[in-house]
Amino acid sequence: MGQNYPVYLNLTGRLCIVVGGGKVAERKVQSLLESGARVRVISPAASYALLEAEGLGKIELVLREYSSHDIAGAFLVISATDNDRINRLVADDCFQRNILVNVVDDPPKCNFIVPAVVRRGALSIAISTDGKSPALAQKIKTELERQYGPEYAELLEILGELRSKVIAGVKDIERRRVIFKRVVDSDLLELLRKGEQERVKERIEDVLGGSGFES
Repeated sequence: MGQNYPVYLNLTGRLCIVVGGGKVAERKVQSLLESGARVRVISPAASYALLEAEGLGKIELVLREYSSHDIAGAFLVISATDNDRINRLVADDCFQRNILVNVVDDPPKCNFIVPAVVRRGALSIAISTDGKSPALAQKIKTELERQYGPEYAELLEILGELRSKVIAGVKDIERRRVIFKRVVDSDLLELLRKGEQERVKERIEDVLGGSGFES
């Protein structure tokens, strides 16, 4: 069997189904909502947090046992129950219909796995062990969270705005690359860590000026 192919999915507005109503399902629902998915939860019982989410209009909650017709129209399905029969049924239904499915902690019943993720604004770092050791993935995630702080979210906001400005003002692709490299190689990150916002603005102006950029 080959290695898993890493990919990021755009779930905005897409129907994603979570089967199960406990704590694990809560976490899966939250990550799907953060990705802009339209979430439907199917379970005979649901946690208070899921009931509250339905009350706020964040999710659709179906309080009954899973049935095969429930995945019609779904882009992605996650089964987060402690019932092996239900998990197997969900997986089989999805495999037959070529729907993305993840059965929590049961890689053979999955056609995709969910990595541990470190998020800092637009920056996301995914860690996967191909299902061999989620504990190791979590350990690495903790280490990366210490290494990559909130300043990376600020840096990416600056870089995103700067990229648009440079692309609009510089037609030569090689010159753009030089400018982008000079910005990334500068001490912007360290200045952001220290909270020196004025010096951040000055550094950007210095880098752009040194690259011959004219606004």
